[in-house]
Amino acid sequence: MTRSPPRWTDRVASVPSSAFVLATRNPHKVREMRRLLAPAGIDVEPLPDDVVLPPEDGETFAENALGKARAAARGTSRVAIADDSGIEAEALGGAPGVRSARNAGPDAGDEENLAKLMREAPAGSPLRYVCALAWVDPESGQERVFHGDCRGRLASEPRGTGGFGYDPAFLVDEDGWKRTMAELSDPEKDAISHRGHAVRALVRSLRGGSDGRRARSDETN
Repeated sequence: MTRSPPRWTDRVASVPSSAFVLATRNPHKVREMRRLLAPAGIDVEPLPDDVVLPPEDGETFAENALGKARAAARGTSRVAIADDSGIEAEALGGAPGVRSARNAGPDAGDEENLAKLMREAPAGSPLRYVCALAWVDPESGQERVFHGDCRGRLASEPRGTGGFGYDPAFLVDEDGWKRTMAELSDPEKDAISHRGHAVRALVRSLRGGSDGRRARSDETN
């Protein structure tokens, strides 16, 4: 019998109240980040309309995340965070990777990107969700990048109505491949997702603790 994953609120302790500017205009990410950081007492503020984010043309998730966080911190003079996330398919040599959001073309949506992955990779093949979460403090000049991942396998068909992106076809290792990420409840997803691990690493760093089993951090300054 498969044990249910622990809840995010079981894994995170409170940190001093603060607020970060989130460098994204993706409403799904805004909702998820607010949900992930709320138990730690951290608020997420939307990116002002006049802040221009750079194109996501880096070679790594960390490069893209740092570019966005730096732009938001510079444009608002506030501490900013940004994530760049994607999916890596073992059968495709790690693709689509940093091109996950543009897998089926520059203007492709979630359904088109997912359909392309399912055409190119065999059902049951290993997948890995990856997240790089950048934190930039413009006052001190400090920058850090936190990493998280989540492993799974490709479903034979999309299932579930939750989540976004590739979630409907991502069968989660920690759930015994019984459900896709889109079939998990929000607390279950938050506890095991790539973004959840990276956010937990950020929270632990703010509290002076370790970064966890499925997460690590890099200090860039």
